Amino acid sequence: MSVDAKAGAVEKSDLISVFIDGTEVQVPKGTLAIRAAEMIGIDIPRFCDHPLLDPVGACRQCMVEVPDMGNGRGMPKPQASCTLEVAPNMQIQTQVSSPVAEKAQKGMLEFLLINHPLDCPICDKGGECPLQNQAMSHGYGESRYDGVKRTFPKPISVSAQVLLDRERCVLCARCTRFSEQISGDPFIALVERGALQQVGFYEDDPYDSYFSGNVIQICPVGALTSADYRFQARPFDLVSTPVTCELCASGCQLRSDHRHYQVKRRLAGNAPEVNEEWNCDRGRFAFYYGRQGDRLTTPLVRDGDVLRPASWPEAIDAAVAGLRAAGSNVGVLTGGRLTLENAYGYAKFARAVLGTNNVDFRSRQHTLEEGQFLAHAVAGKQLGDGVTYTELENAKQVICVGFEPEEESPIVFLRLRKAARKKGLKVVAVAPYLTNGQTKLDAHLVPTVPGTEAEVVSKLDADADTIILVGERAAGSRGALSAVLDLAGRTGARLAWVPRRAGDRGAIEAGCLPNLLPGGRPVADAGARVD
Repeated sequence: MSVDAKAGAVEKSDLISVFIDGTEVQVPKGTLAIRAAEMIGIDIPRFCDHPLLDPVGACRQCMVEVPDMGNGRGMPKPQASCTLEVAPNMQIQTQVSSPVAEKAQKGMLEFLLINHPLDCPICDKGGECPLQNQAMSHGYGESRYDGVKRTFPKPISVSAQVLLDRERCVLCARCTRFSEQISGDPFIALVERGALQQVGFYEDDPYDSYFSGNVIQICPVGALTSADYRFQARPFDLVSTPVTCELCASGCQLRSDHRHYQVKRRLAGNAPEVNEEWNCDRGRFAFYYGRQGDRLTTPLVRDGDVLRPASWPEAIDAAVAGLRAAGSNVGVLTGGRLTLENAYGYAKFARAVLGTNNVDFRSRQHTLEEGQFLAHAVAGKQLGDGVTYTELENAKQVICVGFEPEEESPIVFLRLRKAARKKGLKVVAVAPYLTNGQTKLDAHLVPTVPGTEAEVVSKLDADADTIILVGERAAGSRGALSAVLDLAGRTGARLAWVPRRAGDRGAIEAGCLPNLLPGGRPVADAGARVD
């Protein structure tokens, strides 16, 4: 039996054949043995391995036997499959067919459990814990160790949201690798050596990161847990719902876990085309606003200087009276956090009921130039016309104008950092100074005095492999948006407008602009007005 890599994924000349538990599989050159095994449905136990982190071989749990390296010679000892690159005609035996690999994995798991406490009944990871699961599926039924386990004070606060229990840690280095490789915030590290090795942090330099919550989710043993979720629920108590984050325009796919109609936690979803398996702390932790006590739950009607509770019919009558009294001096300000359907409803209400084009989603300073830019470069574009995250990663150069990725669209920042680190992406910042996030991108600064962005952009070099990311702050600089359009037009560079709020783009398509009808059609278009 043989299995091929996904059709079209790589050229045939780049494929090699390896044999895993007697099954031939064709994989790209440089594939790790653990990935090749996954392609044919063999699950090798692991703790340190993560597909989005560089291999490190820290936990040694994924041992396999290699009786033939492809040259007729075998490896004398079991090998960590998460760091072993396959070679042509290599023979690999996993725990499925090799007693040697099975014994190595069971022995390694026994080592890891020597110091691990029996905290399962009170550990927040219980019920979804890889260590718990693999101890059952790949471990011994009993431990031979009867010595004293090492202990630490616990838990300790790494940050306001992250708690560390060093007794549970198996030193897989997932958290430290994420901090160094993905987010660029190396505030935690493995310290000491041998039996004293542990995860440490700098007390004078706390774990201040926009992405700290990801280390909770990728920790395989409950050593890093959420302060807010602590002792809140078990996984089997929760109802999980896939959701899209509403707190910025990145479009992160999340998993919302709720119990008794109350959200208990949010986790990053698995969305390779968007946020991969990451999300920012705002999307992970900032959902409590939905149940704050000061949120309005009943209509309020103003009597003089006092707002008093009212019924819905009374509130609607008061709103109708107010709108009639305003006459033509009325406008609708939707904001950028509405769904597409709600934004369309408000736009239609403004034009069909109130008879006004005074409808806008921008609750900030804006200009006629910005309205024209949005009409020309953003509105009415079809799905597939825009810049994707994959295209962003594959670009040779990205120019940021009026846009700070880490602050305004964190997943864009993570994609840029990934491309800068692995593919040598050049990031250019048109700004007065480099921010902390741009420094982590190793960005090239084009010093710009506020207000002179148009002049600076007009002198930039770009080509068809360049992507220009323009943020809403560019609208505050006269001529900047026009200069960006001109740069894209004369060089062939791709252009992407990155708003700050999740509903901004939908509001444009819904017609929440004075100069645009739904679908990006101009207000001056008589046929569009009839439609």
